[in-house]
Amino acid sequence: MASKIIQNGILPNLKVEGNLAYTVDPVYRISRNRVSAECAKTLIRINGLEGINYTDLVEKLLNWLLEKQNSDGSWNELHVKYNHPSALITSIVGEALVDGYLLLKDERFEKAALRAKDFVITNQFSPGYFKKSSIYVADHLNVDATCGAFLAKYGKVFSDQECLDAAKVTAEHICRYQFSDGVFPYTNENRGNYRYCLNIPCIHYQGVTLYYLLKIIDSLESDWLDPEFKKGVKWLSSVQFSDGKFDWSKSGLMFAYYLSGAYAFAVPCFMYGTKWNSNYSENAEKALEVLEANVKEIVNRWENDSMLSFPASVFTSLNTANIGNYPVSHRLFRFGYGMYRQFARRRFSNSVNPKLFTILSGIMNINTSTIEPDNNFPDLFMTSEVLDCLSYSISKQIKN
Repeated sequence: MASKIIQNGILPNLKVEGNLAYTVDPVYRISRNRVSAECAKTLIRINGLEGINYTDLVEKLLNWLLEKQNSDGSWNELHVKYNHPSALITSIVGEALVDGYLLLKDERFEKAALRAKDFVITNQFSPGYFKKSSIYVADHLNVDATCGAFLAKYGKVFSDQECLDAAKVTAEHICRYQFSDGVFPYTNENRGNYRYCLNIPCIHYQGVTLYYLLKIIDSLESDWLDPEFKKGVKWLSSVQFSDGKFDWSKSGLMFAYYLSGAYAFAVPCFMYGTKWNSNYSENAEKALEVLEANVKEIVNRWENDSMLSFPASVFTSLNTANIGNYPVSHRLFRFGYGMYRQFARRRFSNSVNPKLFTILSGIMNINTSTIEPDNNFPDLFMTSEVLDCLSYSISKQIKN
């Protein structure tokens, strides 16, 4: 699947200019640092497979990322509505540069990764708690895991004990907030700049957090996180139906509701979980089937469905709206948000129009940083995340 997505979805949206290459989002017409970095990592992992050599393209993608590095060593999280330096994005780009250094032995990538490492280290509010960006300062456990994974990899490759220690402390910090049933909440009790604390379960970010914890495990070459990981993957399997789809009534984070990338993040987590339960391989296979049904050339933003099932989705959204200890007014908003998503994911277009959501948000006096069109759409950002997960699974299978 990964090769097909690269050929049909990524390469047509790449722009090459001399010794530079970067992705251009076909919907929003922006070039995200994260997307180019995820694509570079993917091409490195599958380089040479099926007889295709991507070395030249990898170098050009990394060259472009070097030009986008800020003077403080960071990269910006680029969104349609904001553009700010981010420890999260810096960690993702930093990992791509470490991989690029291992492939090309280019000291430019090593030096840029060093500056990235320094930025990430200095953007800790406290040990294991990393500031996502200047506008998102709550303690997001998936952000911590992503930063920890980069530091672990950097520490392993460049024998940096400070980074290895920081990665271990980060993993311990994350697991400190794991619920007894295995859930890693989106945030801990630190509300940050959110109106309400988001210490609720989310299927998508459960997979994200587990995925980056898995990278920490791999880099530290230790199974000391296994008890927490085992509980986490068990919960993930418990919210998957027999047909492979997730039970989104158990997922409380509205802006991550029905994200198709959830299935990609789950795959490497389920595969690691086979060390305890061989049946998890079936969970992974079924997740891949659902994911493939949501791929044209580019991955859909959200898991699609038919309008015939729309009436039943009312009950799903009702259950979701009642997750968390929120006031009735906010539960009503969450239900409305859920139904809007249920409607939007069943309609598909190659363009987006958030006008309806903007009007509704204005009526309800809601200030949101997300863009919520009333239709599903091909999402290059989601595609790059999916490729990162799939290529990581492929590389682990090759090593094993």
